[in-house]
Amino acid sequence: MASEAIENYLKAIYSLSRESPTGEAGMKSIATMTGVTVGTASTMVKRMAAAKLVKYERFGGVRLTAKGDRAAIDVQRRHRLIETFLVQTLKLDWSIVHAEAERLEHAVSSAVLEALAIHLHHPCVDPHGDPIPDADGKTHVGRGAALATFAPGSRVRVARIADQRPAFLSFVAEHGLRPGAKAVVAATGSAAQSITVQATGCAAVTMAIAAAESIICETA
Repeated sequence: MASEAIENYLKAIYSLSRESPTGEAGMKSIATMTGVTVGTASTMVKRMAAAKLVKYERFGGVRLTAKGDRAAIDVQRRHRLIETFLVQTLKLDWSIVHAEAERLEHAVSSAVLEALAIHLHHPCVDPHGDPIPDADGKTHVGRGAALATFAPGSRVRVARIADQRPAFLSFVAEHGLRPGAKAVVAATGSAAQSITVQATGCAAVTMAIAAAESIICETA
């Protein structure tokens, strides 16, 4: 098993590379996501390149190798299964389990992980809607778009919450916008850069377009 620090870098590079049109993660972005300086990130990436986890050229982007990709997916599987266990079995609030899973994911053995998967009946997504890789590393990702892109009158189903800071998750839950919830886009305001949405059984709420970018939805 890789060290905790390397696993955190693997997760960061995995996430950033999938958001990048080039399939690479920039060094500055890696440093920001892992909370270190660019120099520290560069040193770690060189170590990872020596271990054949990433491909890296000076002044260029960072790309996971096949070995690094498998390792990153394994960390994602551990993290998201633990989050699911903490919410479904231990009944912890979904707004705090990300941080708890960050601490626990590095210590879980393969045997315990598979026991968790069986106990949870092999879930496909975690409480925030993120896909959970199966034992073979495959994910079943549904299509979706940011809530901000839907026109007034659209009926949507919340699929995933991209911003997993506790305050934002509490806000989403308060207004009935957890993954699986259905809602209607009531209005958009281009001048105020806002959107008004009403989840089933809840009062309408107006939020900034920037916030709505983090709520990923599908057409209901």
